[in-house]
Amino acid sequence: MTRPARIDLDGAHVVITGGARGIGRATAEAFLARGARVSIGDLDLAAATRTAEETGASAHQVDVADAASYDAFVDAAEAEHGPVDVLVNNAGVMPSGAFLEQTPATDRLTMEVNVQGVLNGMRRVLPGMVERRRGHVVNIASLAGKFPVPGLAVYNASKFAVVGLTAATRLEMAPHGVTLTAILPSAVDTDLASGFDMKPIPKVKPGDIADAVVDSVRNRAAEIAVPRYVGALAAGTHLVPVPVMDRVRKVVRGDRALHPDDVARAAYTARLDAATDRSNR
Repeated sequence: MTRPARIDLDGAHVVITGGARGIGRATAEAFLARGARVSIGDLDLAAATRTAEETGASAHQVDVADAASYDAFVDAAEAEHGPVDVLVNNAGVMPSGAFLEQTPATDRLTMEVNVQGVLNGMRRVLPGMVERRRGHVVNIASLAGKFPVPGLAVYNASKFAVVGLTAATRLEMAPHGVTLTAILPSAVDTDLASGFDMKPIPKVKPGDIADAVVDSVRNRAAEIAVPRYVGALAAGTHLVPVPVMDRVRKVVRGDRALHPDDVARAAYTARLDAATDRSNR
């Protein structure tokens, strides 16, 4: 493995998808506080513009599931701030409900945003990073990419895919001095997890994820779980016999994602439905 070149965040160009709110906004603020130039992209341009005005980032519209839209976003960001030093693939959706009750349209949206969106970003920035022999890509995955949760089956599938994609591409990029990190949060206190009571799994704050993303530029870890101890617990479940794990799930009510608080989740569900409708036009 070629030792990766250090990236000094003071003056570095950081590109973040899903940057208008939640983890994306917190990550933009964390990088800006360290002197980086930050370009945020979001499907909701109005929200991205508000965030940019309030933080000092630059705002762009992007549909990450559309390769041409992603390319145009990065082209515009690079024209303003120069080559991408750090890409944070953060945009994502998290529909919930029983697998047999979800629609094919929702399945497609989940895979197109959560997986194809990450692929589009990596394909756009990695060639330049390889040429410069410098760069870092952070893919916001989830502990759901390691641990299955009833009620999140397709979301699970998308995040398992991102974890594997990141790990394998990291090995391919190593000889070029380019690195990738998968961030694996537990439930995060954002709209995506609204209406979920996942205790004893803790809900973490967007700022906790942002700190892990910033740290990854320094440590270039392959994976970072947030909080770290939950990552260790998730890994340990593979060593537990299935009957024992089934009893544990029953005790901790591991099927709660099948029964969210619909009122608390209503605003996010409406936004998700609108995105599904747009993708089917």
